[in-house]
Amino acid sequence: MRTSNPTLNERVFTRYPAVAGGPTMTLRGTVNKTLTLTGLLVVTAAMAWNVVESHPAAFGPLLIGSMITGLLLVLASSFRPTWAPIAAPAYGVAEGIFVGVISARYAALYEGIVLQAALLTVGILFALLFAYQSGLIKATENFKLGIVAATGGIFLVYLLTFVLGLFGIQVPYIHQGGIIGIGFSLFVVVIAALNLVLDFDFIETGVAAGAPRYLEWQAALGLLVTLVWLYIEILRLLAKLRRE
Repeated sequence: MRTSNPTLNERVFTRYPAVAGGPTMTLRGTVNKTLTLTGLLVVTAAMAWNVVESHPAAFGPLLIGSMITGLLLVLASSFRPTWAPIAAPAYGVAEGIFVGVISARYAALYEGIVLQAALLTVGILFALLFAYQSGLIKATENFKLGIVAATGGIFLVYLLTFVLGLFGIQVPYIHQGGIIGIGFSLFVVVIAALNLVLDFDFIETGVAAGAPRYLEWQAALGLLVTLVWLYIEILRLLAKLRRE
């Protein structure tokens, strides 16, 4: 099974098999933990939003600090899935700060954009969940390979943009408005959304394999990573559309 999400990899099922007679991963348990992480993210995001509105100078430190912390927690959980019960809730808090400060900045520029992005994210989640459960979208090997390749390509573009930006070189078009910029953002939103299918497949595979119960936290963390990425990309797309 291929997945572009760094927290979700089939190797965890062989490296950390279920102990005979021990608690195993369930769909309900994974859903409950995903809701827990989402709740932590929403509450923390609201708090971070209020902080940034009251103290605008806190935007930079909170953004960078939460971004680095979230990345470290994802890497820690990826290399040691047994840490997921601790890393996942901590990630929910860190990403809540990240989402909160980003949302506050976009809300200050475009009225109503945050609510629109949140509703679209939730709508896409349930639409793809329905499509996956009904068999309209199947996580075949070719499908997984295509999504992983596209996600990797997007990562390389963003990395190149970041590195060039350090030297004062701006990559034209893709981060601006216009047909190319909007088209690029729309493509990224589609790929981010289709990564949800890979997350659903990981969860289904883990439940069927009788994976250890702590991997429910790992699966919930991976799903939240994708949802945050999708939400941010939708914000960027809507902002470009507003500018036009």
